[in-house]
Amino acid sequence: MHLRHQIVALAIVPLIVAILTITAFITWQSTTLVQSSIDTFEKNMLKAKENELLNLTNLALSAINEVYGKAGPDDEAAKEKVKAILKSLDYGRDGYFFVYDYDGNNLVHPRQEFRPGRNWLGLVDPDGDRVIANLIAKAKEGGGLHQYKWEKPSSGKLADKLSFAAGLDKWNWMIGTGVYLDDVFAQTAAAKADLRENIRTTFLVVTLIAVPAVLLVFATCMLVTLRERRMADGKLKQLTQRIIDTQEEERARLARELHDGISQNLVGVRYAIDLASRQVKNRSEDASRAIDVGVEALNGAIKEVRRLSHELRPRVLDDLGLTPALKALSENFTERTGIEVDMEAAWRDMLRPEASTALYRIAQEALNNIERHSGASRVEIRLWSEKERVRMTIADNGNGFVEDELKDGRGGLGLRNMQERMAHFGGLLLVKSGPEGTRLTAMLPKSANHEPERRREAA
Repeated sequence: MHLRHQIVALAIVPLIVAILTITAFITWQSTTLVQSSIDTFEKNMLKAKENELLNLTNLALSAINEVYGKAGPDDEAAKEKVKAILKSLDYGRDGYFFVYDYDGNNLVHPRQEFRPGRNWLGLVDPDGDRVIANLIAKAKEGGGLHQYKWEKPSSGKLADKLSFAAGLDKWNWMIGTGVYLDDVFAQTAAAKADLRENIRTTFLVVTLIAVPAVLLVFATCMLVTLRERRMADGKLKQLTQRIIDTQEEERARLARELHDGISQNLVGVRYAIDLASRQVKNRSEDASRAIDVGVEALNGAIKEVRRLSHELRPRVLDDLGLTPALKALSENFTERTGIEVDMEAAWRDMLRPEASTALYRIAQEALNNIERHSGASRVEIRLWSEKERVRMTIADNGNGFVEDELKDGRGGLGLRNMQERMAHFGGLLLVKSGPEGTRLTAMLPKSANHEPERRREAA
């Protein structure tokens, strides 16, 4: 942790802890008291609804008792009379009685005329409750209450409903009625809204106390920030020097490549030509062999020139596009290192040339890091697009590295260069590393694509 962060933590943390503790205590106390009152109110309301249901059910049973008591198990005329009585027992738009047999077939439903004559045993409400099956079970148990969701006739919307189901065992019928609980819940919600308003007021008071204290701490932090900025300027100078050193190292590498590779091959060509010239003058039969040696050495020099040119700026990237360039880079990497590269490209090339170059350089730098540091035996490169946003993932099975170094800014210059390339286009570079390997994901925004007019011309 930097010095600035340490000072901010020491100044702010105790203040925040004290404010949060006071706020939490006041909020807990207010919530506990009000919630207790709300729960008591809700219980009393539900109890009143339950008593109302029991009275209504007893009223209905009394109304049909004379017919039901004298009827036999198969008295169809009595059954029709009972249905008519229950259908007529209406108490408002939302108050009615319903009847099902124990198999789930609806016999009476004054508000939903499509239900009678059909089986509803498997009916399930939005909460997954098997409504009719559970009501029948309550009736078989001797009667009981059950809560579920059902369409409210007055509004046509689903609402919580509390029903009491009783059984007419002689006919294997379940008779029930219910009341909707949305008015109870509405009153409870209003009470809870008042609770939230009280809590909001409490937070406002705490804020009026906390803001001046935080502003004081902020002023202190600004002073620390000025000091940190001076330190950052010094680090920027160090970074600039590192970049210059890296450039010099790259120039030295190219000089070594030219001297040790191409220059040696060309010297060999010159010696072979000199030898062939002497042999031709002497009419020696070995002249053609000397020329072949010179041609072979010249081919080696050409290959070295092509390799260096490809490393500096691959021609295939400009001529054929990003996918062929990455395939060529992967094949060359495998040939040089023996590390297997599995590449998958499922996308339509839509990037601007400079964005394609950025992704290529990221892949090139990533493969160089894998070769130098990872100890991997396999690399996977995946290139795809998601909603016209290009993505590239490079993963290896190497030994990884410590991610904290990257977060703290102590990572290598290569990773920093990759991040800056992505930031230039408004993209992101995500790096995840562990003992099982490293995964690098480059994400470009839509703005890195060709303009629509340019794409149409290319098409």
